Amino acid sequence: MKHEFFEKNSILLLVGILVMVSIGGLVQIAPLFWVDSTIEKVKGMRPYTPLEQAGRDIYVREGCYNCHSQMVRTLRDEVERYGHYSLAAESMYDHPFQWGSKRTGPDLARIGGKYSDQWQREHLINPRSVVPESIMPGYPWLAKKLEASDIVDKMKTLKLVGVPYSEEMIEKAKADLAAQVQSEGRAVRDLLKRYPKAKVGKFDGKADAEPTELDALIAYLQMLGTLVDFATFDASGPNLR
Repeated sequence: MKHEFFEKNSILLLVGILVMVSIGGLVQIAPLFWVDSTIEKVKGMRPYTPLEQAGRDIYVREGCYNCHSQMVRTLRDEVERYGHYSLAAESMYDHPFQWGSKRTGPDLARIGGKYSDQWQREHLINPRSVVPESIMPGYPWLAKKLEASDIVDKMKTLKLVGVPYSEEMIEKAKADLAAQVQSEGRAVRDLLKRYPKAKVGKFDGKADAEPTELDALIAYLQMLGTLVDFATFDASGPNLR
């Protein structure tokens, strides 16, 4: 057998493996240097609002990714259960992305708008009040005031790594964060101009105007999977911008 020579010489076998892996790697990787972007931009995608970004930071802090993924694969059973498969563009502003590799709980890529704000806050505070069989721990401490004094610095940092925050978005960050927990007014209208489809209101159900961590986390959850209109989405190109 022709391969017997390599099997009896471990060094040559190792060299042969490295050569074959290198060829395969070049075939897959080299073409990426000749394309403008490996992620096609899709209509509707935008950076997170300051409140959503604060909520995302809380999501990461509390380790939600340990039990919940944010990536619907192209498998039929996943699409039927969770909705349209995930697009790379939906995670293009995530640092780091929250795809995950384990699902103790359901995937959250399409959780936005699936449940009411009241359901979300009751589920976060006491999961078994709405899902009796849930093994998820409660997070009652999220009802405390949101500490977001560093939101401007966070947005400036995210801009450095490619998130397209404008100077106006950064300048108005604190005002936009406060505006998102209101239901109306000029500040709300200005917020929606900068961040289309942002959901506004007092997510934690309290009359207190001060944003809480619960407000931020629910605002983040309620926007997941809502920015792209999959009812009209066409992967062949018309929805790309």
